[in-house]
Amino acid sequence: MQYTIRNIPEALDQSLRDRAKIEGKSLNQVTLQALARGAGFSGGGVRFRELDDLVGFWKEDPEFDLALADQDSVDPELWK
Repeated sequence: MQYTIRNIPEALDQSLRDRAKIEGKSLNQVTLQALARGAGFSGGGVRFRELDDLVGFWKEDPEFDLALADQDSVDPELWK
């Protein structure tokens, strides 16, 4: 079966594309999974083996990395 869906909101499009990239899946696979989940489909074909929905995703954040690096520095004045 084939569908054509129009007027996908930009935020939804980006979310699906991000998920596909993170999971190493095609946009079609991720979209089918989201559609099945949203429709309450519990039949075979969609099987979840990850906890990504519970724990989220890692995104690189240079500011966070700088904050962590700053915590690793030692203030010589405090160690006299």
